[in-house]
Parts: sequence; C-alpha cells; structure tokens
Amino acid sequence: MVKVGVIGLQGDVSEHMDAAKKALENLGVSGEVAWLRKPEQLEGISAIIIPGGESTTISRLMVKSSLLESAKRLGEEGLPIMGTCAGLIMLSKEVIGATPEQRFLELLDVRVNRNAYGRQVDSFEAPIKLAFSDEPFTGVFIRAPRIVELLSERVRPIAWLGDRVVGVEQDNVIGLEFHPELTDDTRVHEYFLGKAL
Repeated sequence: MVKVGVIGLQGDVSEHMDAAKKALENLGVSGEVAWLRKPEQLEGISAIIIPGGESTTISRLMVKSSLLESAKRLGEEGLPIMGTCAGLIMLSKEVIGATPEQRFLELLDVRVNRNAYGRQVDSFEAPIKLAFSDEPFTGVFIRAPRIVELLSERVRPIAWLGDRVVGVEQDNVIGLEFHPELTDDTRVHEYFLGKAL
C-alpha cells in the first residue's frame, strides 16, 4: 500500500493531493494521499511532495513543526521526495536570494535563484520536454525559481524549456521549477511515484 504525503503547511496542497491520487489510479496502484502537518504523520509514508507556495513561509513552518529535520533524514535515507517551485527551493543545496534565517533540506546538488522569473504577473505556460516521455508537457511557471547550476554529476536533468534545464533528479529526489499539479496531465507525478513502488 503506497502512502503519499503532501507537506501541507502553505501553498497548493490540495492540487498536489488530487494529482497524486489520479496518478496512483492511472498506475493501477492502491494507495492513499495524506496532508502532512506534523512529523509523526511521516510514519509509514512512501513518498513526500513539497508543493509550491512561499519558500520563506514554508521554511519557517517546517522548522517550527519539526518537519524539516524529519523530512531531511528520510530523504537522506532514500525516501522519494519531489519539490515543485518553492519545493525545489526547499530541496536545494544553494539558494541565491535566501534570507539568513531560511533553512533548507539541502538534498539536491543544485544552485537556484529564488525569484528569477520576477513577479506574479511574469507567470507563464510553455511546452516542456521530459526525459521520460515523448509528448510535450505543459509547464506552468508562477514566480518560479530558476536552476542556475548543477553542482555535481549526481544530478540528472529530466525537464527542459527549450535548451534550459527546468527539472532535475538526484537518486530519490526530484526538483521542478514548474507546477505539474496545475494541469490534468499526471505523467510527472506517475514518474515520481514510480520511485516508491
């Protein structure tokens, strides 16, 4: 039984929960999707999703609720974790534009620029090429961070906007600049959940 947890402290939590449920259905896998707010809810979890939102707020609330240390430990032990938009920032080793009090999981060997795409009005949609699918995927970018450098050979690009990397994976961890949960297409969630099967 697969149990997917979405860290639900701030951001588009319900959209990720819906996408994960639909992805499990499409994969023909029985499972459940839980809204995570406390470390004890991580018991028995097969995979974690960190949604988009505001990275400063998510960081503060994850530290306050003790979810940061618990999720970091599970990620280091090999539990699949996917972060989208602000979730990518939370997973990154180096963050340009971070505030001094911000804390990160530091599970992905990438350097990201927090608000590289500008304000909310600079949000856009564009076709993305995925490493694991032939069909283009609609990438929804909302005040997205930008992956500016891969810091080790362990990081593998898995999504491109033109020739620019917008999604990466490192073993059990996936980080994306865009919001796959804001489309009806569950291919990204299915690929991620494949790590938990």
